[in-house]
Amino acid sequence: MNVIEIRNLTKIYKKKRLIGSKEFLALDNLNIEIEKGEIFGFLGPNGSGKTTTIKLMLGLLFPTAGECLIFGHKIPSIAAAARIGYIPEIPYLYRYLTPKEVLRLYGMISSVPKNLLAKNIDDTLELIKMKHEQDTRLGDFSKGMLQRIGVAQSLVHKPELLIFDEPFTGLDPIGLKDMREIILQQRKEGRTVFFSSHIISEAEKICDRVAIIFKGRLLKVVDMDGIAPGMLENIFIEEIAIASAN
Repeated sequence: MNVIEIRNLTKIYKKKRLIGSKEFLALDNLNIEIEKGEIFGFLGPNGSGKTTTIKLMLGLLFPTAGECLIFGHKIPSIAAAARIGYIPEIPYLYRYLTPKEVLRLYGMISSVPKNLLAKNIDDTLELIKMKHEQDTRLGDFSKGMLQRIGVAQSLVHKPELLIFDEPFTGLDPIGLKDMREIILQQRKEGRTVFFSSHIISEAEKICDRVAIIFKGRLLKVVDMDGIAPGMLENIFIEEIAIASAN
């Protein structure tokens, strides 16, 4: 069963200038299918169209052409959104709140039943290893700790699909290991994870499949079972080099 179906998705931005406007092709006829229960990495250099794709998947942008279906619903869809957990590249969190308060807020926004909210918050804080910091103000946290709270708010309503935009950015080695474990745990619990990244080594450790995108075009989808360990970086560099030369 496909959780995500991206069909001929295209996005053209129009940049206004003093005289007239200029068009920029950010995404060019993208086609991807993502199965239930897999970890899917979306790899590409900065500016390759990863964040644009995610915003289109979430209904935060409208496509110029094509469509995205999530759980069979054409995006934008309130029904699909209720089943998604999302982390932007730079989560914006209220620094005067505590982790417990943030999760209560997002849990209420996500319509978690009152009788389940406290348990969901405790389970999520346990998962991200921040239960001991649950009453500390976010303003006292490091970037890595804030990233964990960003993950937590996406999990508190126990969604079926997780969409993470650059979840490994800015994390130290311990934070990277923890993030990998969190993502792997979601697959164990039957969830589907889609994340963008330009950190190839992290994607190689946890993904079932990865897509390589460059200048808005899909270059290749790689099944990780079909390649030797350590080869993903070589495949990535080769695909980008070929695309750059054309």
